[in-house]
Amino acid sequence: MTHGMLRHMLDPFAFDSFIVRAEVHILEIEPKITRTLDLPMALNFAELHEVLQAAFGWTDSHLHQFNVGGLIFGAPEFDEDELFDNRIFEATELRLIDFVFPYDPDGQSLTIIYEYDFGDNWRHLLRLERLPREEGVKYPRCIAGARSGPPEDVGGTGGYVDFLEAWRDPDHEDHKAMRRWAGRKFQPELCNLDAINKAIGKAIRVARGDYRFRQDRP
Repeated sequence: MTHGMLRHMLDPFAFDSFIVRAEVHILEIEPKITRTLDLPMALNFAELHEVLQAAFGWTDSHLHQFNVGGLIFGAPEFDEDELFDNRIFEATELRLIDFVFPYDPDGQSLTIIYEYDFGDNWRHLLRLERLPREEGVKYPRCIAGARSGPPEDVGGTGGYVDFLEAWRDPDHEDHKAMRRWAGRKFQPELCNLDAINKAIGKAIRVARGDYRFRQDRP
């Protein structure tokens, strides 16, 4: 490696020399449901939404928002009547490159909250840090994870606890009903990285730099 190449890799102004690693988990669930995501600096927050949906197995059936230092980012068209307390800023206009990351190698990171389904209220904590980009690696990608994401419409964290109790106990009165409802493929302790990365790749291709639902508009 030449000195010129090394300087380029460490140049804080060359955004394509770096990625963002996001350590993500769903709040108020134990054991934790986690994903470790490596993300390109150019990724905008509409695309980040699509990555998170794919990573946790959500189906994008409900509203969402990002809380970034008290500012809310998402899809403003879902609040055209201004029913929400806070203004919703356009998610495509915020990218990971817009963040200022700590330079000190002391484990500091930035944190944001991603909320999905305001009924079930799934709150995901994202801890972000900037790392050097690896040559020959395709981003975004999921490099680690633990446990499956909960089923949609299970009733939030409390409902998920009740669901798992019935799902796991053959003697529970709702055991068969919960097994049928969740489907045969659901395994609460399974985290299939290959399947997750295929889903992430497809979501990013379909989204084309925006929300997928906007691609379906006439």
